[in-house]
Amino acid sequence: MATPISRLILQNDWDSALREIDGQAWISFKCTGTPTEHSDLVSHGLSSEGLLYLSSKSNLFYVSNITKRSLVIQYNGENSTLSRRFVSPTVTYYSIHKRKKQVTCLDVTPDGLGISCDSEGLLKVWETNSGDIRRNLEGHVGDIYTCRFFPSHVVALSAGADMMIKIWDVKTGSCATTITGHKAAILDACIVDKGRNIVTCSRDGTAKLWDVGQQKCLDTFAAESGDVNSCCLGIPENSIDLGPANSGMSDREIGSEGKMLLLGCENGQLCGYGLQTREQLFTMTTESAVNTCAFVSEVFVSCGTQDGHISVIDLRNTRSPVASWKESRGPVLSILPHKGGFFVSTGDGSCYHVNERWETTTELTGSDCDPIYSVASDGANIYNSCRDGSIRRYSLTDV
Repeated sequence: MATPISRLILQNDWDSALREIDGQAWISFKCTGTPTEHSDLVSHGLSSEGLLYLSSKSNLFYVSNITKRSLVIQYNGENSTLSRRFVSPTVTYYSIHKRKKQVTCLDVTPDGLGISCDSEGLLKVWETNSGDIRRNLEGHVGDIYTCRFFPSHVVALSAGADMMIKIWDVKTGSCATTITGHKAAILDACIVDKGRNIVTCSRDGTAKLWDVGQQKCLDTFAAESGDVNSCCLGIPENSIDLGPANSGMSDREIGSEGKMLLLGCENGQLCGYGLQTREQLFTMTTESAVNTCAFVSEVFVSCGTQDGHISVIDLRNTRSPVASWKESRGPVLSILPHKGGFFVSTGDGSCYHVNERWETTTELTGSDCDPIYSVASDGANIYNSCRDGSIRRYSLTDV
């Protein structure tokens, strides 16, 4: 029998709603197999420091901690107790992309730049502290599904439905090169080391390792069947065998040694490969299509599926997950590693943090049930991109 999953759900715009005169915001406790409990938080004004004075209409809910951007709410029921932190955005950028044009991917740098793409096929570079647009990157035909900064932060890549990988000079907005070779839409990409090589994955059922300088495919990883939805690279601990050395590798392949490639596939498989060795290290079958995957640490990886399952796998023993659970939140759309745990975004508008014990601790609020497609961090803030066309920024000090 599955372990019951409990959640606290707070009104998405609670911060602004509770700052109104006699403001209220609803709160609910939901647990599989039991009726949902509902109540309202009621505002009684602000302190001299700008903090809310709050009470709950039900004694089952209690606000145990308040800051300017966050609440910690506790539920104390007859059979369950739960505590959760809720964090509101520091700022929401509505004008980088048009309203209701879903922002499908974003990335940010520690030195103040963001890049994002939307369902209109627009690719934009912008300033993270203001949302001001620096460059419109033009050249793709059709939807763009992925965009990433290189480690230099002055070069970026993008790829999408037109089967083209474009490498951009962020300062000038010019396309430095275009790489082709996939036979269907490109869904995800990751950068090897400093970026002389990259990996992309596609609906054509393959992932490809590329030489960026010569625009050539160095090798192809073929999935057993179906689309390859996601890819990521990591450096596992030394005890994990990545396979025998590849004596036939090209001298154009730089920085692939010691790295593992994860592929999340439409057929429900999570596959691990030695990037340099090309050896298939494991295949794990999940509950449904794997939408996203990530290295959480040197030994743990995580993946999220279309039916809402999250699995954590120990690379030292990949026969079964060390943890696997499903919350009633819709498809898992992205995972971002953070301090031994990870942030998750889902199809029902949730964005939340899972700690190193695989417990959900914090919810990033703001979306009104619109899917959140992508999450990124610049080291000081978390950013997410949403179907409603907005990009939200949250301070990690609040989390």
